[in-house]
This record gives sequence, structure tokens and C-alpha cells, in this order.
Amino acid sequence: MKIVAAVAVKLWLVALLIAVAGAAQAQARYEGHKKCGSCHRSQAESWRNTKHAQAMKSLEPNARAEAKRKASLDPAKDYTADKDCVGCHVTGFEREGGYRIGARNLDLDSVACESCHGPGRQYRLLHRKAGQAFESERKTTPRQQLAEAGEEKEFRERCNACHLNYEGSPWTGARKPYTPFTPKVDPKYAFDFDKALDDDKAVHEHFKLEGVFTGPPLPPFRDRLQARAQPGVMGKE
Repeated sequence: MKIVAAVAVKLWLVALLIAVAGAAQAQARYEGHKKCGSCHRSQAESWRNTKHAQAMKSLEPNARAEAKRKASLDPAKDYTADKDCVGCHVTGFEREGGYRIGARNLDLDSVACESCHGPGRQYRLLHRKAGQAFESERKTTPRQQLAEAGEEKEFRERCNACHLNYEGSPWTGARKPYTPFTPKVDPKYAFDFDKALDDDKAVHEHFKLEGVFTGPPLPPFRDRLQARAQPGVMGKE
């Protein structure tokens, strides 16, 4: 009986830990690009020059008119409140702290930092504290803490969810509402994640990392991005 009771307690503890982890993940909240950019200034400045920063504006009347005509959309129509379109042009659509139609979302009305890196409420502060510890004591922080706080390390699927979400897509996750911008409309819409990483009109500039965080998990494309990254400037990144 004691053995059975001990096993039952262990199972209860496991269930409790799973529940706590699930609750922590459910509390992950979007905060907007300005809070990320308050520290990562160089990245934010570079991002502002990308198409992702202007994503919501492309839904405005007469914006990208020719592209809309090719996709059988009305160029004169305002799509900025169309729920079938907005989700891929903003950050965290209809999620905790994310963009909502009809609300003031000035830091979320674009495809910004958290669209790729995940909702930042928990890991943003971890970044700040780890950076301070590294600057003052050269103390490093396990990268696993970032993952546990919700930071995405492999965000290929986040990109595919918009760029490959069309009917007949090779991406198995495609589902309605589909994007009308398909390779049949224009070959440029044949999205390739690995090629996109080299597109400075889509991806912000990267800078050399100083070793604040150590250990796994590491994104598979980290070395590739770091190979062409610029030296960081203290106080700007």
C-alpha cells in the first residue's frame, strides 16, 4: 500500500508540474515592438526598413494595387479590418496582449519582433537581467531559460503559417482562411524560408552576439546568420 501511495504521489506531482508549465505558457503575452526596441535599438532600426514593418499598410486602399488585382482583390477596398487578412499583417492577432481589430494597437500593427520570436512578456525581462549580469560580472545565463519563458528558437513554422498558407500548398499546416497570394498568381510568392533569411527586405540586420546566453537550444540557422553579422555597438543593441 505504501508503494502504491508513493507512486500515486509521484504521478500527482508530475501532473501538477505539467499543469503549471501549461499555465505559464498560456500566460505568455505580447508586448509590442517598442519594448523590444528599447534595448535592441540597432535591430529595431533595421527592421523598420523591411517589408514586414509596413505589412499593415499594404492592406490600405490602393496600396499594392497591381498585386491585389493579380490576386483578384479589389485594390480600392480597405482590408485593414478584414479578419481573414489582418492576421498575417500584424503581431499576435487575437492572442493575449496581441493585435485586435478596432483597438489601439500602435506597437502591434505590423509583423514585428514577437511574430518570429514569440510573445515577450516573460523572456524580455530575462534578456535585460541577463545582459546586466553579463556586463557587470561577465556572468552568463542558460539559453534554456529563454526557451522556458517562451522565446522561439526555431520559427520556421511561424513564417510558413502566413507565406505558405494557400490552397494546394506543399506545407501540411495550410488551412482556411487561405492567402490569395500564391505562386500561381506570381512566382515570387513561392516562399522558401532558407532563402528568406538572406533577404534584407524581409529580415532585420543581425549583430555579433557577446555570449550572454549559453547552451541549447540553438536555432539551426544561428551560425549562418552570425557569419555575416556586424559587430555590436554598446548601447545600441
